[in-house]
Amino acid sequence: MSEAEPRRRVLVTGGGRGVGAAIVTALAEAGFDVGFTFRNSAAEAAALVHDLKARHPTVEVAAHPLDLADRDAVETFATGIEAEALFGLVHNAGQPYDALAAMLDQDKAEAAMQVNFWSLTRLAKAAMRGMLRARTGRVVAIGSVAALQANAGNAAYAASKGALLSYCRTLAIETAKRGITVNYVAPGFIDTDMMAGYAAHRAQMEKQIPAGRFARAEEIAGLVAFLLSPPASYITGAVLPVDGGLTAMLGVHR
Repeated sequence: MSEAEPRRRVLVTGGGRGVGAAIVTALAEAGFDVGFTFRNSAAEAAALVHDLKARHPTVEVAAHPLDLADRDAVETFATGIEAEALFGLVHNAGQPYDALAAMLDQDKAEAAMQVNFWSLTRLAKAAMRGMLRARTGRVVAIGSVAALQANAGNAAYAASKGALLSYCRTLAIETAKRGITVNYVAPGFIDTDMMAGYAAHRAQMEKQIPAGRFARAEEIAGLVAFLLSPPASYITGAVLPVDGGLTAMLGVHR
């Protein structure tokens, strides 16, 4: 991004660590000013801000504590950004909830829906004000292959990510003529701390992925950065699996 171009600010939810931190880093390296939210990763968020400011002194980076599960807190935060001229919104934050479909706990399922889906709709509503006025903007939602392929025990999580997918595609067609793009990235298994609980099963899981490995956080972040770049201005309403071929496979093993 040259000095002659206007500064473009992007908000990333769940940017304190893991995939979110990789996205924040990739966007800062691309020259965007980046604000990001975090919940339980205050130390990591502060370290990320310090590192990026040191490496990219002309870029503005700011961390905002926000619990997306708290509807009132989301409302307050969203109201605060309505007057800002955001160029991009990346919804990366997510909350898992694993349970068999017939055994769902409604409170836990609704909590996942609030973080994964409803928080994005409120933040997008706030961000749209400036984007519509500017006739330009980018929204990227980090969803999941769970919204595309059924997986036992993933009913509530998949439903929240499926709702996110339907919302994004509808928002895409409603805003396309105003120069706004909205896209859905669907990662498979990613090599982050969130997968630590599956360590004992990792080798078997990797055998079922055509690429034979988990994704790296930087591979998700690179796609997000591309979707916010000028060459991606005609891509909207897209569903982009980043899963090493997992969703392309029939799933029946010989």
